[in-house]
Order: sequence, then structure tokens, then C-alpha cells
Amino acid sequence: MNTELIKKEIIYKAVRSSGPGGQNVNKVATKVILYFNLKNSNAFNLEQKERLLEKFADKITTDGDLLISSSESRSQLKNKEIALAKLFTILQAALKVKVKRIATKIPKGVIKKRLEDKKNQSLKKDLRKNIKM
Repeated sequence: MNTELIKKEIIYKAVRSSGPGGQNVNKVATKVILYFNLKNSNAFNLEQKERLLEKFADKITTDGDLLISSSESRSQLKNKEIALAKLFTILQAALKVKVKRIATKIPKGVIKKRLEDKKNQSLKKDLRKNIKM
């Protein structure tokens, strides 16, 4: 993943944040929305693009933009950094290929021990049944 190329393709938009904050909320645009166009990006090959478009199908606009917003901080600069970090973490997670698990055989010793334990438990219960009071 080429982070420098991704940074060049990102568009930021600052908007007014919602929620508490007094008069500061009404006059300062601190919430940041990050736009990253996955369809037209040069940072990924075709295979990676297909995987990302499939993973983020519900988060992508019709133009192919992936939107990430951040309003955690009261600073626009910090919100930009937070949104960028979010983008990189979700891209890395989406590009990670899961390794298929190979099933292993149960060792013969384990099977033998389990059968012996079952036999011992059965004998215990049989002995309890045969005792007359």
C-alpha cells in the first residue's frame, strides 16, 4: 500500500460539527470529512481495488468515493489526522488476506485416552448400580 500516493488522492472537507460545544459549534467548522476515490485510485492494482470495492460496498458513494468523517477533537487539524489514521487502518484490514485453516488429524494417543476414560467412567457407574442397600 503506497501511503504517499493515497495522501495525494485524498480530498478533505471541513463542516460544522454537531453536538455540544456552545457557540464554538455554530461558528467553527471542525468536523472533517475525508473523500478517497477508490475507483480512480492509482495506489492499488486491479485485484486490490476489487477486494476494497467488495469490502466497502455499503460505504462507497455512486462516484466511488469512500467517506470517513471525524469530529472527535475540537481542532480541525487533529480531526484530519484522525480521519487519515482511520482510512489507513481500514484499508490495511481490508487488504489483509485470511489464511485458510488446515484441519489436523486427532493423534491416536488422544483417541485412545478418551476411550479409556469413557470405559473407566462406565465402570464407576456400573459399580454404583450393583451395590444393594
